[in-house]
Amino acid sequence: MSDRLSGKVALVTGGTAGIGAGAVRRLAAEGAKVIFTGSREEAARPLCEETGATFFSHRVQDAQGWEELSAKIRKDFGRLDIAFANAGTEKNDGSVENITLEGWNFIVEVNQTGAMLTCQNAIRIMKDNPGGPTGSVIINSSMNAHRAMGNYMGYSVTKAAVVALAKSAANYCGLAGYKIRVNAILPGVVETDLILNIMNSQEDPAAARAMYEGMAPLKRMASVDEVASLVAFLGSDEAAFISGGEYTIDGATTAGMSGV
Repeated sequence: MSDRLSGKVALVTGGTAGIGAGAVRRLAAEGAKVIFTGSREEAARPLCEETGATFFSHRVQDAQGWEELSAKIRKDFGRLDIAFANAGTEKNDGSVENITLEGWNFIVEVNQTGAMLTCQNAIRIMKDNPGGPTGSVIINSSMNAHRAMGNYMGYSVTKAAVVALAKSAANYCGLAGYKIRVNAILPGVVETDLILNIMNSQEDPAAARAMYEGMAPLKRMASVDEVASLVAFLGSDEAAFISGGEYTIDGATTAGMSGV
């Protein structure tokens, strides 16, 4: 593993499981000092022991909590170089016909407002970095930003919205003279513990796996570390001129049609 992130400080939201936990591991392995958030302290503890990362209990939609988190980053680390806005939810989602207002509002709060607050607060800290305004913000969207699901309307809509958030923030930072980059990543199906549990709970786990793997022309799911490696690249100096982009990592799932 390279040390290309040595000397950098990284923030990962929703870092206790799945892609978030993978990003904590990858960023730390490449030399970054990592602080990550979430609500499950019992899941965070072994990850901290494994990686040396710091856990801060916080829900991304909690605007007041961002003040305390930002103050901690400034005090304990003195800078912020990478922010991965990863936290997201599908809880209480549904179709346009049956989703409840409460379900809709909760998904918007976490996926959309939470991502905005991550960007906003990260940029405010990065502005004050020693040596001037520098940094990289990466927003975790989804392939469903471009291929919306009928039965997960809230998730699909909010994942599309945060792609526009990345582009707007990137445009703003560039025009403001900040060397702060903002990009979105759009994963396809990733073999997380959640997906594994879903597959293994089916009557025919092998058929469930085949269904997930068959969604991509590459005929497999992404690994968590493959997604985390994209986050690490976008956070590194190698991506210094990449901003305002949206990067699919879905094995060509959304690239086109398979034909007839």
